[in-house]
Amino acid sequence: MLIDVTRLVNRTLQGRLPTGIDRVSLAYLNHYGCYARAMVRFGGRWVKMNGNDSRRLFDALLVGGMGRSATIRRSLGQGYALAWRRHRGAILLNTGHSGLDRAEYLREIKRQELRPLFFLHDLIPISHPEFSRSGETDKHHRRLEVMLSAACGLIVNSAATRDDLLAYSAEKSVAVPPCVIAPLAPARLPPPDTDRPLAEPYFVCLGTIEPRKNHLLLLHLWRQLVEAFGDAAPRLVVIGQRGWECEQVVDLLERCQVLRGYVEEKPSCPDEDLATWLHHSRALLFPSFVEGFGIPLVEALALGVPVIASDLAVFREIAGDIPEYLDPLDGPGWRRLIIDYLSPASHARQAQIERMRNFDAPSWERHFSVVDDLLVKVQACS
Repeated sequence: MLIDVTRLVNRTLQGRLPTGIDRVSLAYLNHYGCYARAMVRFGGRWVKMNGNDSRRLFDALLVGGMGRSATIRRSLGQGYALAWRRHRGAILLNTGHSGLDRAEYLREIKRQELRPLFFLHDLIPISHPEFSRSGETDKHHRRLEVMLSAACGLIVNSAATRDDLLAYSAEKSVAVPPCVIAPLAPARLPPPDTDRPLAEPYFVCLGTIEPRKNHLLLLHLWRQLVEAFGDAAPRLVVIGQRGWECEQVVDLLERCQVLRGYVEEKPSCPDEDLATWLHHSRALLFPSFVEGFGIPLVEALALGVPVIASDLAVFREIAGDIPEYLDPLDGPGWRRLIIDYLSPASHARQAQIERMRNFDAPSWERHFSVVDDLLVKVQACS
């Protein structure tokens, strides 16, 4: 098996923190890396590494530490010198959408007679282009063209994503390759610290700051709460990297005097800190307009933390009737529930805690059991 780690390599060398997609790709490295080979698209070649170089590269991506960039560059250099290696008929695993928008990707798959297995995270650039970078919609159409025309198998994270894919393929009058639903597991967070990170009651919003995450709703609500309740207003902790086209959110975070001291931004948050912030919060707030899955929701519920979320089909698929659901544009509704959950005597919050006692969080063991079954079928793909 070849694993295309181009996206992970590029982002690591740029010093960027892992996104949700990257975390999925790292989970696949951790599971399959012991017998897979690394492939990196570099310098106009598909650089395929031998077993020892692959192990070193995978370890550098998974573990990190001092010298990881040097290890990656050394592995790339050694592999580049041997880029003539061919792995005809090998399974190719691409879990990060990387390179699929380029015509040469499909040509190389056909030239080397590879059997691709792709992970489709969502169709958001097509279904909601207003929440994507300029040009991303066309790129995603090209990615899907490659997936639907070349894949021996597809993995999706939810029935909602699969349904979007089926609708898209029907519109294009193309068949869908063998496709499995493998829900994503939350990060294995360490035990939270017993000491509260804030003395005041607070809520957490977790995720990259980008338009579809709807941070603006929360920041405008928080301004109202501070103006109405003063120092008795709850705090809001915004955990996540700054993404794209989020200038209005950044302006409020950096320049709104009313929010100062009441909203705390944490662009970098190690897992041990994340567990503590979530554990002691009144609830996770998840007001997204659209999602392909929803790892923060799973992470919160797995820790026993209540969730107030947008009423999305994928959230109901993951969590049933456990969270409180609201329209992402229902400002008064979000304000009402935030004020309710702020109270130590909140009946609604306690009722959700009772509902989540039977929550069965997705696991990587079950995820890869589904993928392993698909791999057996891919082995027979001609």
